Amino acid sequence: MNPIAIVGLACRFPGGDNADNFWQFLCQGGDAMTSAAPRELPGLATTGWGGFLSHIDQFDAAFFGISPREAAYLDPQQRLLLEVCWESLEQAAIAPQSLAGSRTGVFVGISHSDYGYLLGQHHSPESDVSPYSATGTALCVAANRISYALNLKGPSLAVDTACSSSLVAVHLAGQSLAAGGCDLALVGGVNLILRPEVTEVFQQAGMMAVDGHCKTFDAAADGYVRSEGCGVVVLKRLADAEQAGDRILAVVQGSAVNQDGLSNGLTAPNGPAQQAVIRQALTQAQVPAAHVSYVETHGTGTPLGDPIEVNALKTVLIAGRSSQQPCALGALKANVGHMEAAAGIASLIKVVLALQHRYIPAHGHLHQLNPRIDLTDTPLFIPQQGCQWPSSVGVDRPIAGVSAFSFGGTNAHVIVSAASSSPTPASTSVAAPAWHSLMLTAKSEPALTALAGRYAEFLQAHPGVNLADVCWTAHMGRSIFSHRAMVVADSLEGMRSHLTDMAQGKNSTAVAMAKAPRRPQRDIAFLFTGQGAQYV
Repeated sequence: MNPIAIVGLACRFPGGDNADNFWQFLCQGGDAMTSAAPRELPGLATTGWGGFLSHIDQFDAAFFGISPREAAYLDPQQRLLLEVCWESLEQAAIAPQSLAGSRTGVFVGISHSDYGYLLGQHHSPESDVSPYSATGTALCVAANRISYALNLKGPSLAVDTACSSSLVAVHLAGQSLAAGGCDLALVGGVNLILRPEVTEVFQQAGMMAVDGHCKTFDAAADGYVRSEGCGVVVLKRLADAEQAGDRILAVVQGSAVNQDGLSNGLTAPNGPAQQAVIRQALTQAQVPAAHVSYVETHGTGTPLGDPIEVNALKTVLIAGRSSQQPCALGALKANVGHMEAAAGIASLIKVVLALQHRYIPAHGHLHQLNPRIDLTDTPLFIPQQGCQWPSSVGVDRPIAGVSAFSFGGTNAHVIVSAASSSPTPASTSVAAPAWHSLMLTAKSEPALTALAGRYAEFLQAHPGVNLADVCWTAHMGRSIFSHRAMVVADSLEGMRSHLTDMAQGKNSTAVAMAKAPRRPQRDIAFLFTGQGAQYV
């Protein structure tokens, strides 16, 4: 497999509605589980805990050219994907509208539509029936709508392998990029819990943690907790990303997908199959097992599944590994629960952030190791405190593995490494400009002033950022809309101050705002040829 660069990402997870907030949440040892959903869920009192997203009922339909009537029939999962895909492209400094007509692929992990069920439940012969309900709840349209909205011409498909869906989507996107099927790929996963029946079934099957906490690897582990989330990464062939000077967040070195086949049971974890998929991914990546220094496990917190997974990892990772080559094991589900179809992409995003910061957050809810897990006299460890990324003899950059295993037996593993280096500026001899101009653009004046506030918050949180880079990205990496503003400053602090004034509605000579005039309406004439109903 040719290496694939991750050049952008965005997320909405319990504990963080963007990557920065999510990383802070992880570093603080956050636990996003709650017994009270931020919206009314009938029967929630009987179904217990979960990790929930806020404001899923809010959606700027007009921004995406969707009518209010159609939006009402749109599964909130589709709405989330539209928003998070847009954010991921902007994070990659790619103006979404610039991709129109390009060979950009869309690969989405999605397993169900609770919203479709709810629409059916509330339907009656007297109620209004809309064709929008078909496209609004079809799983395939979760991917297809993104391609439609942005006019993308590459592959567009939804992937359903349950818990491994979004990591399988990463694998398929990598294959498509390597084979030339697309030049850029939006890859994501989404999961929302909008009705209690599925949770009740899982509870009756003994799959849910009684206390509402996923205690991966712990002796008290008794199941997982369902959770919501949406995450998207932007993928590009590494050679193309380097040539374009893109900011590379991490590199997918290889991936693999396999199936348990006939085993102890359809839903039972299969250790040999897990070993096989990890070995296949390592082979694809041309990475020795001993060079992997962190694995983000599937880690559902079940007394059966945890030991099987750790023993499979021991078998594969210990081969040829010295005591000077430690490897940490972690599980995101201990913090945020099980996002099901979005679990794999959430794990990948956690690993990308950890690679960028060279830091591994503490593994939560581990008080006493499961007695069937034995890491004695091995270089493998579970960090109960946050730690710097383990250094490994003979390895020039951090390398991690990410696992996602489906309850139907489809397993995925991805090998990810840190980027080798940041893009080198074209010239270091050019003097920095004395003044900087930041262009903001939005579809309405309120949105424009809100955007100014977000830029001000960003500059406040990142005082060391290069202001010239921020201005360049705002000019070149954002779509242009009718409401526009230009903010001029000679320093980062000055820019932040002017943006704050703009967000608060204060007048400033450093800020110019305008609305682009509409194109004049032109009369339309029909010319009939006299040869029938044809016209020009």
